[in-house]
Amino acid sequence: MFGLRSTAFLVSRLILGFIFVMHGWQKLHTNGIGNTGSAFDAMGVPLPDLSAQYATWVELIGGILLIVGLFLPIVSILLILDMIGAIVFVHWDAGFWGGDGGYELPLALIAGLLAVGFAESGKAAIDNYMFRKRAGSVV
Repeated sequence: MFGLRSTAFLVSRLILGFIFVMHGWQKLHTNGIGNTGSAFDAMGVPLPDLSAQYATWVELIGGILLIVGLFLPIVSILLILDMIGAIVFVHWDAGFWGGDGGYELPLALIAGLLAVGFAESGKAAIDNYMFRKRAGSVV
């Protein structure tokens, strides 16, 4: 069935995807996008309402796409941009450690996104079937 690498890619995508889905869900349903925008404004995030929309939807939909393994490079880039914004505007001043509100978690998420976004997708990813190479060209 699946080899160790495919299983590792699947588990990594499931974990990362779950984390992002939960954060997107929190922004959408727990806090509300309006309140998320207000919080972003208080933290000095530029264009807070637009940034709240971006963060909410890229985390929620991007997390789902990570789980199923679809458009992994594009999704990873969009989520990495989200995490860079989180580091720069929210976590940087608190230092490294996550327990102090620092950038440890977003930085770790970026590392995971680089790994799942730019490595082979594995057999349990839709990308593997949609974009596999046939006769030397991408289909």
